[in-house]
This record gives sequence, structure tokens and C-alpha cells, in this order.
Amino acid sequence: MKRAAASSVLVLTGSALCLSGCGWLGDDTRSSTQDLAAIAQFNRQYLEAINNEDIDALSRLTTEGHMMIAPNRAPIVGKAANDAANARVFELFEIDETWTPGETALAGDWAWQRGTFAVTATPRAGGESSTTTGNFLRIYARQPDGSWRMTIDMFNSDSAPGD
Repeated sequence: MKRAAASSVLVLTGSALCLSGCGWLGDDTRSSTQDLAAIAQFNRQYLEAINNEDIDALSRLTTEGHMMIAPNRAPIVGKAANDAANARVFELFEIDETWTPGETALAGDWAWQRGTFAVTATPRAGGESSTTTGNFLRIYARQPDGSWRMTIDMFNSDSAPGD
């Protein structure tokens, strides 16, 4: 009996140590509040960079492997490819974008957020503006310095293609 009790204590102690090292135990409330505030601040910076056509700021706010998954096209993978895609969009259109986050969840050094967006694109060559509304799902990764960066941005339109 003593041996079984000792084994149980060791298993429980080892599990508690593992869980505390994995971020499962401890002061998660303070950390979660800070992380959610940091992600909200990140979003303000990212949205400002889009609306100011600041490719350098957009690039600084994403990971090297950043992936954009847009409807009806192959994913754009990597910071350089995303920077080039943003440059093409800003060359052709003036962008006015807004977001409304609906839910943000944290899981250690990862977070995801879903919400809605509206973007109005006005052709620089002239012509009518078009507005697209839809839904987004983003995945963020905590960086070694504690900051958050977007690693995956996936979105769709409320309208079917061609509507």
C-alpha cells in the first residue's frame, strides 16, 4: 500500500510540475488579460498600417512564414510574398478597412481570433469603389520578446464569387 501511495504522489507531483511548466497552472488571469490587450493593440497597429498603406509596418507585424488564405486563390505564403501582394493591392486601390473582432482565444503561445470585416477598395485609375464584407479567422504567435505577430490570416466574403 505504501508503495502505491508513494507512486501516486510522484505521478501527481510530476504532472503538476509538467502542467505548471507548460503554462497550465499559475497566474493565467493576469497573463490572459495582458495577452488579450496586446492582441487588441496589435490589431489597431495592423489595421492602421493597412489603411495607411504602410507595407513596412505590415511586414514587421507578421511572422516570416505568414500565410494569407483568401477566397478563390492559392494561399500566399511567406513574408516576402505577402509584402509583394500588399504592394500590388496598394498600387491599384485605395483601401479603407474596418474589423470587428468577435472572439479571441488563447492557448499558451498561440491565439486565434474570429470576427467580421468590411473593406472598401477605390481604384486608383478611376471608377467606382466596391465594398466587401465578410468573416475572418486569424492565428497569432507569441514571439520570444513576448509580443504577438500574425502568422495566418484567413477570410471570406459574405457574397458568392461574381455577386
